[in-house]
Amino acid sequence: MTSSVNGAARTTTTSLDLSQDPIELTAALVDIPSVSGNEGALADAVEGAIRSLGRFRIDRDGDAIVARTQHGLARRVVLAGHLDTVPIADNVPSRLDGHLLYGCGTSDMKSGVAVMLHLAATMPAPAYDLTLAFYDHEEVEAAKNGLGRIARTNPDWLAADFAVLLEPTNGQVEGGCQGTVRAVVRTSGQRAHPARSWLGENAIHGAAGVLNRLVDYSPRSVDIDGCVYREGLNAVRISGGVAGNVIPDVCEVEVNFRYAPDRDQEQAAAHVREVFDGYEVKVTDSAPGALPGLSAPAVADFVARTGTTVVAKYGWTDVARFAALGIPSVNFGPGDPNLAHKRDEHVDVRNVTGTAETLRRYLAG
Repeated sequence: MTSSVNGAARTTTTSLDLSQDPIELTAALVDIPSVSGNEGALADAVEGAIRSLGRFRIDRDGDAIVARTQHGLARRVVLAGHLDTVPIADNVPSRLDGHLLYGCGTSDMKSGVAVMLHLAATMPAPAYDLTLAFYDHEEVEAAKNGLGRIARTNPDWLAADFAVLLEPTNGQVEGGCQGTVRAVVRTSGQRAHPARSWLGENAIHGAAGVLNRLVDYSPRSVDIDGCVYREGLNAVRISGGVAGNVIPDVCEVEVNFRYAPDRDQEQAAAHVREVFDGYEVKVTDSAPGALPGLSAPAVADFVARTGTTVVAKYGWTDVARFAALGIPSVNFGPGDPNLAHKRDEHVDVRNVTGTAETLRRYLAG
């Protein structure tokens, strides 16, 4: 087994007990805060836990860790999950109430990471070579994404025949993913004193036209391979104003377009500009979607052998990165995606153990 962190050795300061079941592991992971940009302590703990098994080659880039078995088996399967969470909302440490485990990241997606660690520890001889990819910065702009960084700089670490991204799906297969575009729509005016407002032009008032276009917008629903993707275009932030005694001359409305994977990034950005024709539009962030790819033999095999149903993935996930690398992939993990990022985020622990057992049967061949 080898270990590297940008060529240097690293000392782990926090430990994880992989003898725990996936429920206890989920709680332990939640109790190590890892808001985007501060994943180091959790990454150290995960690396140390995997190293202790003695069965994996381990490579590390920043706070992204890739662990691989190297047995020369006929198929290689990737299990992937991000370590970071959105900002904590008074929901750490974790709390168990009956069958529900509460805490930041319980659903998105520390329960999925716990399943990965549990299977790594309890399946010493799966039917396939395994790659475990744990990565940072998924919950922020695409340019910082740790899996994307590895795909750009060390794509050989991710080479495989099939990938399972353990994003929350309630234990059913979610195919492909939506793409996402963020853009700023800008209105301009002219500064003046509010006592003589007729001498100026209020840019915030001018944003009413932008908001009206969003209110009147009719999103598409697109059926691809039986997966129905519903698009959405929404304002997510608005900013403007100079002072309490100044008519503002600039207002910016940030919008987010979640689009079906039959569009590419350029088409999606063009659509946003078309909707806001006549306004200044600047695209600030973009990530492509991924088609469900259900006809790929590896995907069809996974669906058939796990007995799961397939629906569209609402939201962007890193299956898009695997798709760009030519690796068939699915979203499949514990947790309800509708609970992601909520103050009362939680996971049904029965879903955690059920997902672990489904993946165990699949990996046993």
